Amino acid sequence: MSSTMKLRVNVVTVEAPSTDSAAPTAQNPEHVAAIARAVLPTDREGFAVLHLDSRLRVRSIELVSIGTLDYTVVHPREVFKAAILQNAASIVLVHNHPSGDTTPSEEDQHLTDRIRKAGELLGIDVVDHVIIAGENHFSMARGR
Repeated sequence: MSSTMKLRVNVVTVEAPSTDSAAPTAQNPEHVAAIARAVLPTDREGFAVLHLDSRLRVRSIELVSIGTLDYTVVHPREVFKAAILQNAASIVLVHNHPSGDTTPSEEDQHLTDRIRKAGELLGIDVVDHVIIAGENHFSMARGR
């Protein structure tokens, strides 16, 4: 009796115009927020990861988790599974706060630290963690 394992990862590849230089970039939180709004739910928390090449061009985006009104479960292994398969040089974390408040919670800060440490071991840099709330956003890397 043989055992077959199937790996299923749902990743949205970002379609770029004819040249790589025209691919969307994650060079600032405004770009990240604009890209992530397309995949994050608005009525409950969601957590997504942008997979970047060495020039911070977005190659794909993965919706890692959808939670409840004020909480979503995220584990570092889920964050890096698709990043490794996409050969990401770095990643940007992004999630939303349906409450409208962009202030990072203590849990947000703790999760970011855990994922950064995991990224250091894997050689995948965590560039930023952006929190979106309505039309506003907060960059944990910039502190605003």
